[in-house]
Amino acid sequence: MSTTLIRPAQPTLHTLRHLGGKAAARLLGLPPETTDYTVRRVRVPMRDGVQLVADHYAPATGSPTGTLLVRGPYGRGFPFGLTFGALYAARGYHVVLQSVRGTFGSGGVFEPMANEVADGADTVAWLREQPWFTGRFASIGISYLGFTQWALLQDPPPELATAVIMVGPHDFNESTWGTGTFAINDFLGWSDMVAHQEDPVRVRAALRQLQTRRRAARAAAAVPLGDAARAILGTGAPWFESWVEHSEPDDPFWDALRCTEALDRVQVPVLLVGGWQDIFIGQTLQQYAHLRRRGVDVALTVGPWTHTQLLTTGFSTCAREALDWLGTHLGGAATTRRLSRVRVYVTGGGGGWRGLPDWPPPTTERPLYLRPGGYLGETAPAPKGLVPATFRYDPASPTPTTGGPLLSAHGGYRDDSRLASRGDVLAFTSATLTEDVYVYGCPVVELAHGADSPHADLFVRVSEVDAKGRSRNVSEAYRRLRTAAKPKSEKIVRLELDGMAHRIRAGSRIRLLIAGSWSPRYAHNLGSGEPVLTGRQPTPVTHTVRYGRSRLLLPVGPAELSADSVADPGGDRG
Repeated sequence: MSTTLIRPAQPTLHTLRHLGGKAAARLLGLPPETTDYTVRRVRVPMRDGVQLVADHYAPATGSPTGTLLVRGPYGRGFPFGLTFGALYAARGYHVVLQSVRGTFGSGGVFEPMANEVADGADTVAWLREQPWFTGRFASIGISYLGFTQWALLQDPPPELATAVIMVGPHDFNESTWGTGTFAINDFLGWSDMVAHQEDPVRVRAALRQLQTRRRAARAAAAVPLGDAARAILGTGAPWFESWVEHSEPDDPFWDALRCTEALDRVQVPVLLVGGWQDIFIGQTLQQYAHLRRRGVDVALTVGPWTHTQLLTTGFSTCAREALDWLGTHLGGAATTRRLSRVRVYVTGGGGGWRGLPDWPPPTTERPLYLRPGGYLGETAPAPKGLVPATFRYDPASPTPTTGGPLLSAHGGYRDDSRLASRGDVLAFTSATLTEDVYVYGCPVVELAHGADSPHADLFVRVSEVDAKGRSRNVSEAYRRLRTAAKPKSEKIVRLELDGMAHRIRAGSRIRLLIAGSWSPRYAHNLGSGEPVLTGRQPTPVTHTVRYGRSRLLLPVGPAELSADSVADPGGDRG
């Protein structure tokens, strides 16, 4: 197999890459560039005869730092050509930035995630034969570009020295169906974007992306959902219906779309980067915990970001951390020394970055019990004689998604004060805090719950209510109940919320919100037990929450975590 030069990089584009890289380095406080570089287009053959297109960034130096492999479906232009190509090539790395099968000139048909194990292995086989290959390489990338790294780690090649995985899932079934219902906003929106991202009319493609949230919300509210989703997608994204039709986690359909074995096979050092408001934060924390238990050299950085903010407000921190990690583990000179295995940004005005030897730090469980009148209290009420709290969920008017982990610009930390006044939401609020409360880890909500239908969902959220009465989200969870208890009986439903590192300030209050839907992030439950795609019979559901055993459990820790030296992440700090 050999490298084939398709065409050299256009001079104007090449110049823009250089100018963009230099400007970005100054703006982001990155270490200075060390070399010039060239870019050329290559074709990489796969075992089935398909050829994948890549850009090879080659540093103009006799002593390259190492080689980086980056594989993704979003093209090789801006921003990925700058953030994963030019930035590293100008600091001595050979970079292979490859478009996965069926995207941006690569042959074959794009089937999300399905071919990445084999195609990644074939790309490494090609890499070995290149005369410029440095003998060892690292993988790096964000989101889908993180999944392709886990795919490579299903059978780790001996030349792989390290991996830098930013908000990258390893289990796509967990991403789509992990709550028991389909994440419609995130993955209908993503499918629409990917299906139309190569539209030659760039303005039309950009306008389509700006309308993604509105279009996804319209589809999520429609009955049947499948017809509305297909109307949005047109002839694109043929994979979408198959995702929605295969709802069970043990369905063999998902075998090619998950890389759980990689967590047991990886041996090389791994840097994981996540965001507290990222849709994949649960998997990032799971990856860290699993690798840590195995004794793998793993480090974790979590900032106050959503998924998309890692390429905006979070990029400077991510780039510096990646350069430092690669310098340490791929043979170059590290620009700084990582002071702690774990770096987390404490939100809520908690003092910024903190360094920890592990995650989560030691904490004490602090219970807050649901009490009549919408209160959260330190002690459990005697349930005898108390009228349970109830709310009615109407599929025709579901509780609207307000901030939180979303694959859109509307996610993150938001004012959610209006939710507490909705008739389909229960809100329980604590007394005003007399001292700061620091929460590290995953809160848990236990509800003595019943419903008048076996087909019911639960959404719970912890928010902080400031001294002015404004409520802002911190952490949340969603669950489709397999079989809800009947109204006059109860079943303890335990929901683990997303991980957090947050300071709830003195003078604020803690609020717990409970609802029966969260649309359009999740496909709302019709209440009839019908399939998500084809259901047509919306049926309201009345939920019952009993007092006594219903409570919020907060993992509370000390304020005195050591300050770390990571720069401010900018943007929304929660």
